[in-house]
Amino acid sequence: MAVADNHALISPFLRLVDIEGKGRGLVASQPLKGGQTVLRDSPILTYSAFPLKRQGDGFSYSRYCGHCYRLLVTGDRTLACPSCSHPDDAIYCSPKCQSLALRFTHTPWVCQSLSYLRNCPLLVDQQPEDRPIQARYLVAALNLAMVNPPFFQTLMSLDGGGPHGGERDSDAAIFLHSIISALPFPEGLSAPSVEITAALLSKDRCNSFGLMEPFSEHGERSVRAYAIYSNASFFNHDCLPNACRFDYLDTETEGNTDMIIRMIHDIPEGQEICLSYFPVNLSYPGRQKRLLDDYGFSCFCDRCKIEAKWPDEDDDGEDESMEEEDEEMSPSDVENNEIEHEGDDDFPHAYFFVRFVCDKENCGGTLAPLPPSNNNTPNIMECNACGSLKKEEL
Repeated sequence: MAVADNHALISPFLRLVDIEGKGRGLVASQPLKGGQTVLRDSPILTYSAFPLKRQGDGFSYSRYCGHCYRLLVTGDRTLACPSCSHPDDAIYCSPKCQSLALRFTHTPWVCQSLSYLRNCPLLVDQQPEDRPIQARYLVAALNLAMVNPPFFQTLMSLDGGGPHGGERDSDAAIFLHSIISALPFPEGLSAPSVEITAALLSKDRCNSFGLMEPFSEHGERSVRAYAIYSNASFFNHDCLPNACRFDYLDTETEGNTDMIIRMIHDIPEGQEICLSYFPVNLSYPGRQKRLLDDYGFSCFCDRCKIEAKWPDEDDDGEDESMEEEDEEMSPSDVENNEIEHEGDDDFPHAYFFVRFVCDKENCGGTLAPLPPSNNNTPNIMECNACGSLKKEEL
């Protein structure tokens, strides 16, 4: 998802290389074990996922810190931006978050700009909900250019979905450029061109990760904020990934918005490390549509090559046939804990779903071993969606 120098060392465990047919990606620079943390990455940019609303409209989303996006609980002593007339997304969980926000993410320019956008009927009342969220992102990106130019250059270096990535965002860019141009830019600065606006939108579309609500058995998880990471953007997609993302957004520790990448199973040196860009239990048509619509490519991984041969059937986005196959297979059916990548045309990867997909109702998260440690019980798997722990049956 990003561009960088050939064979750059991203971490002691990861190397960036050219991969035939896929562009650049990350490979293991040494043999890696299941549960091993191979990357911890801090975001270069974050922004709220909530739409812009005018004051007094009855809508409130001040449940989250406006800087670190932790969930605010009853009894928390919160602080606000001293200048906001509509402070819902400028409530902070601590003096430190307030101070950091006012210096970097909710500067006076951002405060003024969001106030202007909230009072723009053409944007707030007459556009699809994603347009105001895109406007939020553009304000965050342009603010980044002012407060941290090197990070903004990193943002601009990220892939935008190929040479025509910006063209996919041209309609939104034309409209949003007309809105952003009216913002109160500091003296000597002006709004970016339509072309730069389109390029920025494509960077966001191809590289942003959702900071998610906690798992709930009663509904679909929603996004509370988006974040863009410079190194995690290099991971390519695979529908049967060998690594997955963990985050601990509501913890009290520093770096709660960091992305942590852990290995799902052992891999040798030189093998590509891939994530799934969405839950692995999506159907083949659902996966292909999402990848094409959101990222501009089709997937030809081993799993997709096999499922492409299956007869078309109506589905609700999940692979019920996979669940049926899973019931017929147990971990003991595969020796030495190796992942099958070849076999007949039914579903040779069923073992992955038995061992590495959470079976908690309505979850569908991916399981990875806890990081190797003297304090960790062996063979404990953690779900990256619901956070539940499960003893692995070997």
